[in-house]
Amino acid sequence: MEQLGIDWRALTTQLISFSIVFFVLWRFAYKPIFAMLQMRRDKIAESVVNADRIKVEVAKTEADRRKILADAGDQATHLIDEARAAAARVREAETQKAVAAAEQIVAKAREAAAQDHARMLAELKREVGRLVVQTTATVTGKVLTAEDQKRLAEETEKQLSA
Repeated sequence: MEQLGIDWRALTTQLISFSIVFFVLWRFAYKPIFAMLQMRRDKIAESVVNADRIKVEVAKTEADRRKILADAGDQATHLIDEARAAAARVREAETQKAVAAAEQIVAKAREAAAQDHARMLAELKREVGRLVVQTTATVTGKVLTAEDQKRLAEETEKQLSA
């Protein structure tokens, strides 16, 4: 090796110096740097996993929200349909009540009209009877007794009824 110009002592000293520098650098510089880089890789990997998990959760939450909104819409439609049906039933019941009340009013009016008719007919008969008695008394020129008046009123009433 002397022919190549290599001095063993200098080479050994340089190898020992290089080994010491390499060990010190490795121990105090490269190892902490590699550890820090590994921690960063781990954090980045964890962040990617968390981001994927969050994406899945957001998608699930969005699906749940859509389902809840759809269910709420269906429920609202159902409630509206029930309200319409209830309103129709109430309207029908109120219409039936109004028709029944109107029929009752018409029946009472007919009954009152019949009673008025009967009353007026009775008054008319009495008045006609009174007029017949008065006319008969005037025509005959005599005063009729109560019995004659009653008999004439009854005969007139029978003729009017027939």
